[in-house]
Amino acid sequence: MGKWFRMMFHTLKVFILFTGCTILFYYGIMWLNEEYTEYHRYDEPQGSAIKVTASGHDENSNWFDRLLLFYLNGE
Repeated sequence: MGKWFRMMFHTLKVFILFTGCTILFYYGIMWLNEEYTEYHRYDEPQGSAIKVTASGHDENSNWFDRLLLFYLNGE
């Protein structure tokens, strides 16, 4: 009976630890969500920012040139 009780006690400790870590992770994710909800990424830039309109796509390039550009620049 003592061995069975000890095994149940260890199982309960692992369950409580797992539940506590899960709750901590959940509230951490919720805190990050609340933190970045008010972050306005698409606001108009301030200062001397320049608007980019060109897509950078050349109509005369073939697939091999695009592949080389990808390997050279990683884009």
